[in-house]
Amino acid sequence: QVQLVESGGGLVQAGGSLRLSCAVSGIIFSSNPMGWYRQAPGKQRELVAVIGRGGTTNYADSTKGRFTISRDSAKKTVYLEMSNLKPEDTAVYYCSTESSPRYWGQGTQVTVSS
Repeated sequence: QVQLVESGGGLVQAGGSLRLSCAVSGIIFSSNPMGWYRQAPGKQRELVAVIGRGGTTNYADSTKGRFTISRDSAKKTVYLEMSNLKPEDTAVYYCSTESSPRYWGQGTQVTVSS
């Protein structure tokens, strides 16, 4: 079956960095655009960044210049490098296939302290 497993979340001080990973199995990874989303308490899930099959990327305005999405087809993994983190980046981060049907991981918590 399809599995997306996120890792790399944690507690970090404002201004710090984290790298999230999402290991994918059960689909043809190279054929799927992938995305990172986040959901803060009491808020709707929002797009953070997407990466196409060929590596083209798009970012939410709030993360542009601070976050970098990348993918490794050999490892079937998509990454989210986050730098200059802010308290407002605190959320559960999810990876997703940008396809139909959409598959989600279980999420990883990122907490940024001020």
